[in-house]
Amino acid sequence: MKLEELLEKYPAAKTYFEHMPKELLQRYSIRTFPPGYIIHQKDYPLNYFGIIVHGDHRVINEFENGNVFMIEKNEAVDFIGEVAIVAGMEKTSVTIETLTECVAFMISREDFEMWLSKDMHFLRLIAKEIAFKLYRSSYNRGAKLFYPPTYLFIDYLLKNVQKSEIEAKGFYKLNKTREEIREELGMTVKTINRTIAKLKEQQQIGIKSGKVTLSLAQYHAALENNKLTNDFISERRL
Repeated sequence: MKLEELLEKYPAAKTYFEHMPKELLQRYSIRTFPPGYIIHQKDYPLNYFGIIVHGDHRVINEFENGNVFMIEKNEAVDFIGEVAIVAGMEKTSVTIETLTECVAFMISREDFEMWLSKDMHFLRLIAKEIAFKLYRSSYNRGAKLFYPPTYLFIDYLLKNVQKSEIEAKGFYKLNKTREEIREELGMTVKTINRTIAKLKEQQQIGIKSGKVTLSLAQYHAALENNKLTNDFISERRL
């Protein structure tokens, strides 16, 4: 696939390429990554940069003791390696894993640095993305220390609910294992199980076939009562 075809298929990415140096037209590749693919691993050398124009992925931190913590989920359009390269670091600080099929425009690290030096529009977009990620991290930092697990779990559940789906079906089921929830919330499985049991006892959630469910009435009650929101993230693309 050529760049022109890529942008025709995924027009949301066009703004990033408006002033791309012409020499890069001879030095790029377009890659498609299947779901569950590790695009890059933490602490590995980073010699490329990518723009994900389609698909969702997650950013995780892996620790020597075997624990995994999910930092964030991102959807297209997003970048691969921009933080490490702009910071001047040779190795990656996180692992990126695809959640769905992802399509990415790829160039070398050296070409990315050259592009930044020649294209102020592109530089501004990259800076905005890095600043947004820092803002999101700063906005939420400390929440796990000062909010109870029940509060954090309901907030997490709300962020996973598809509004159209729950309004059409009248309920939502969280199709995730306890281990997946642990990675994303940064809690122990024991705390998660205790929290789910407490919320079910309070009739704030339900359980069906071992999975957490939320009725439409519970959903609206949770929206009203839970003060943690993700509104600033939804405004990201405005």
